[in-house]
Amino acid sequence: MTIKNKLKKTVLATILLAPLSMVWAAPLPETAQLDVELSLPKIETSTYARPYVAVWIENSERKPVKTMQLWVGKDEWLKDLRSWWRKVGRYDRELVDAVTSATRPVGEYRFSWDGLDDKGNRVEQGDYTFYVEVVREHGGRNYLRQKLTLSESAVSYVLAPTEETGTIKINYKL
Repeated sequence: MTIKNKLKKTVLATILLAPLSMVWAAPLPETAQLDVELSLPKIETSTYARPYVAVWIENSERKPVKTMQLWVGKDEWLKDLRSWWRKVGRYDRELVDAVTSATRPVGEYRFSWDGLDDKGNRVEQGDYTFYVEVVREHGGRNYLRQKLTLSESAVSYVLAPTEETGTIKINYKL
C-alpha cells in the first residue's frame, strides 16, 4: 500500500469517526463535585414569608439533569416555582417527593452535586446551565442562571446578589 493510499484511509477514518467522538463524550470524573453557597438575605417587611427555592441543572439541550434543592412548604406551592415546575415538577412526582424539603429562614446555605443525574447516572463532560429560582409570597421573584462547562478542569462562578438572594458562589472541583 502506498503512502498516498494510507493517508487517504487515515483521513477517511478520521472524518467518519469524528461524529462518534462527539456523541460519546467522556463522563465527569468520579471525583467531580459542584459546590454551591447560597444566601437568603434579611428583608425588612411586615409581611415577610420564607421563600420557595428551586436549584437545578440542565444540559446543553435544555433538558433537566438534576434538581439539587427544592424548598417549599406545601405541595400546592410548587407551581409558584414556575420555571422549575414547567421543566421538571409537573412531570416527575417521585422526584418531587424525594427532593422536597421545608422552606429555610434567612441565612447561608451550602450544598453539593456529585455529577449524577436524577436517575443516579454519571453525566457527561460538557456544557450545562445552573438555575436558581426564588419566589416569596408577598415578595419578589428571582430567576438566575449561569452557563457552566464541566470537564477535567476546575472552575468557579459568582452570581450577583438580587432582591431575594445574596451572592451565590458555584465552585466546580475535581
